[in-house]
Amino acid sequence: MKIDAIVLRELKMTLLRAFTTSFGQTLQRRIVLVEIRAEGLSGWGECTAGEHPFFSEETTDTAWLMLQQELAPVLALSDPDHAGKCPEIFRAVRGHRMAKAALENAVWDLEAQMRETPLAMLLGGTRQSIVCGVSIGIQPSIEETLERVEEEIAAGYRRVKLKCKPGWDVNMLEAVRERWPALVLSCDANSAYRLRDADHLTTFDRFGLLMIEQPLWADDFYFHSMLQRRLETAICLDESIRNRRDALAAIGMGSCRIINLKLGRVGGFSEAIGIHNAAQERGIPVWCGGMLESGVGRAHNVALSSLPNFTLPGDVSASRRYWAEDIVEPEIEVSSQGEIEVPQKPGRGYEVRPELIDRLTVRKEEIRPLAVVR
Repeated sequence: MKIDAIVLRELKMTLLRAFTTSFGQTLQRRIVLVEIRAEGLSGWGECTAGEHPFFSEETTDTAWLMLQQELAPVLALSDPDHAGKCPEIFRAVRGHRMAKAALENAVWDLEAQMRETPLAMLLGGTRQSIVCGVSIGIQPSIEETLERVEEEIAAGYRRVKLKCKPGWDVNMLEAVRERWPALVLSCDANSAYRLRDADHLTTFDRFGLLMIEQPLWADDFYFHSMLQRRLETAICLDESIRNRRDALAAIGMGSCRIINLKLGRVGGFSEAIGIHNAAQERGIPVWCGGMLESGVGRAHNVALSSLPNFTLPGDVSASRRYWAEDIVEPEIEVSSQGEIEVPQKPGRGYEVRPELIDRLTVRKEEIRPLAVVR
């Protein structure tokens, strides 16, 4: 494909509710969008880096810098014939996977449009709809947690994940499990515990959780393998899995029984497909995690979740849970049965709303091949 321009935009979007984890609280999102224009079409990608380097080393500002100075210029000169070539194009730049994913995913979107095929189908997706769970942040009280869980169950979500941390775990989980004995329930620690907490974490087994997500260090396999041997509950790894090699190491060491796949964390669709396939071959289920995305990133999550080994409900929830107005149309909706239909139109399947994007944009830069000097 012949790239005409790459447009970077930073949007400022306000969540309907503050989202609290063991990292802290988020209300305002600074979201970097990438638009790649080629052959009369536009492909869109979203960088899922946060405002602070808490979930990963990347931030909105580091991603902007890498996109502006390194990644977008080299892609603009490359004219890739297939989106799967992007990892090789970006290979000289170490790390910065979320910035890379924004560009690569936009190229996949473009390729799907050029081939006149749905993005999900181009990726190898087989599902007509995906099953949805929901992630609930740390609430001010157990009573408010119960209210939120009740809301999400009424909305049709098929799995509830509760953020937890030391001091906000057993009593909260006990209250939810007592109220809903049959609920598919999991918890997510975002690396808030240490191996010295192993005795405490084994008490979670009595709650019949689907999984406990990333209880220990964000860069660890070894200590997770030690903890998993002590737990009946499956450990799910999130932050630790950056690529296919990490997935193979974690599975081989017995560090987890489930993997959370996030497009930004692993660098884009190409690596995500590699992890998906490696896990599937070894009988390890995967599911798609969320990063408070706008509709662009959420549309990509829907497409990814259509792959066959996404056998557990993911965190791909409805636009209205997060935004008063989303930047895509139609907005992403979850049915009363807790499912999202996988779009069958070419490309990502959701149209962007240019006027709303322009209104939310706080900075913008356009990179053209002829302007790139190497």
